[in-house]
Amino acid sequence: MTAPAAKPTACLALADGTIFMGHGFGATGEVVAELVFNTAMTGYQEIMTDPSYASQIVTFTFPHIGNTGVTEQDDESADPVASGIVVKWDPTEPSNWRSTARLQEWMQRRGRLGMGGVDTRRLTRAIRQQGSPHVVLAHDPAGEFDIPALIARARAWKGLVGLDLAREVSTRQSYRWQQGMWEWPGEFAPLTEPNPFKVVAIDYGAKRNILRSLVAIGADVTVLPATATTEDILAHNPEGVFLSNGPGDPEATGEYAVPMIRDLLDRDMPIFGVCLGHQMLALALGARTVKMSHGHHGANHPVRETKTGKVEITSMNHGFAVDSQTLPEGVAETHVSLFDGSNCGLAVTGRPVFSVQYHPEASPGPQDSNYLFARFASAMRERRDGV
Repeated sequence: MTAPAAKPTACLALADGTIFMGHGFGATGEVVAELVFNTAMTGYQEIMTDPSYASQIVTFTFPHIGNTGVTEQDDESADPVASGIVVKWDPTEPSNWRSTARLQEWMQRRGRLGMGGVDTRRLTRAIRQQGSPHVVLAHDPAGEFDIPALIARARAWKGLVGLDLAREVSTRQSYRWQQGMWEWPGEFAPLTEPNPFKVVAIDYGAKRNILRSLVAIGADVTVLPATATTEDILAHNPEGVFLSNGPGDPEATGEYAVPMIRDLLDRDMPIFGVCLGHQMLALALGARTVKMSHGHHGANHPVRETKTGKVEITSMNHGFAVDSQTLPEGVAETHVSLFDGSNCGLAVTGRPVFSVQYHPEASPGPQDSNYLFARFASAMRERRDGV
């Protein structure tokens, strides 16, 4: 006699009425969010703790998620920010010498929902064809789900357009960051530069490895909240300002961030932006941003530098993009996605101001994009030397 199939303990309800059933893990309950797919084969912990994933549920195209466990050293923020994850295979027992806990337990402690046993290829095709849907992910060990209510909740959610999430994930007070890159056999290098550059990093949802990358070029980093004013920044006498990654609609965040950035532009300050910081800089310069159909999320995105033709393999995580057609005179498009031709970088002609849409600190290339941090250091060095 055939044993009865195990009752599903997780449900993913899309706003169009499509239902996926599977096996729940991590925390229990319900969460509504935007669903995106990520094509990275590694880095699930870094993805979950990346503040840019606020109000998003991530489905991974790679089937083996959780098989290397978790370690606090790989957290990109204090807690997971992604609302949940959807995977093909249920997470297995971890097999990695750095692992300190199972993914399932880590998610349960941190209040994040997971779902396994899903045809993630079918789910990814739906996202690519129809755009990132609004969904509800529910985990109930008893397997009791009110399907119509879940669909109704997904349909009622307003989504990310017009939503300022940077303020929610940003630090509440300033702090100094002096931890460098991870080094064998498992320690983070300290700041050793005898005369470090004073850098203010505006935290729209900054990943820790971005701050470590700044330390690696000799920066003494002070992190300020997303709502920092020009006066707050100048009080630290910075030699350069970094605009970090972050979540949400850039135009919503720009309501308070753009006036500050325009003030800095008037002072000829070296400025380097990444991801949301790239979009904030573009808005301050007079360009516009648009919502993408399903965004770019992964560690295998080819980007071409327009000046040299060099192609970088990059890590990306964004659902909005800068409209290159709106870049004003004096602002050059420096990088372009080879997937869809969308804007991936800009620079102000003749000034130490530039930004990229992708994440140079994530090292998928692995070092294709390190030159960007070096460029920022050179800009600050030239300003210090009066060049």
